[in-house]
Amino acid sequence: MSEPSSSSTPSDFDQFYTATAKRLVAAVYAATGDLAEAEDAVQEAYARAWQRWDRLTAEGDPTPWVRTVALRLAVSSWRRARNRMRAHFRHGPPPDLPDLAPDRVALIHALRGLKPEQRTAVVLHHLLDLPIEQVARETGVSSGAVRTRLSRARKTLGSHLADADAGAVAGANAEAPAPHPPTCHPKGVPSHG
Repeated sequence: MSEPSSSSTPSDFDQFYTATAKRLVAAVYAATGDLAEAEDAVQEAYARAWQRWDRLTAEGDPTPWVRTVALRLAVSSWRRARNRMRAHFRHGPPPDLPDLAPDRVALIHALRGLKPEQRTAVVLHHLLDLPIEQVARETGVSSGAVRTRLSRARKTLGSHLADADAGAVAGANAEAPAPHPPTCHPKGVPSHG
């Protein structure tokens, strides 16, 4: 790996990494649903940014470049399959993760139900608060395509999350059984006695 020239310093890169890494991992995790894969993709994106640090900082804010590289790395099916197999052979199955709040589990499940391009648009626009025009630039599509993806994703997410809420409410509102079974009057009208 080559080091940047003297116009930027390692501390510039360190500050950039410290300020942006956590949020980028969260965004890529939201897009992929796999924390280990998100961390790997983000780490690789920062390594590539380090190699081009002078050029990236000369062009302006390097954040969009790093984010685009991380998201592209994360959605590569070949890389996903290769990394999973390597990790499994190296370390065995992944450890159990601590329980997440039910609303987070429902959101992650709903995001996994989206098409990858819709999920990426949702993460960039709603989780990272990027304007539609910037999402379009970073994903290489028109603003209209981003709006369509967001609209379809919201519709799908809405139905998934509404179903999850309805199931939770139905479970919480289930009536307790009556203390006595109902008895029937001669005309077949139940009486709760």
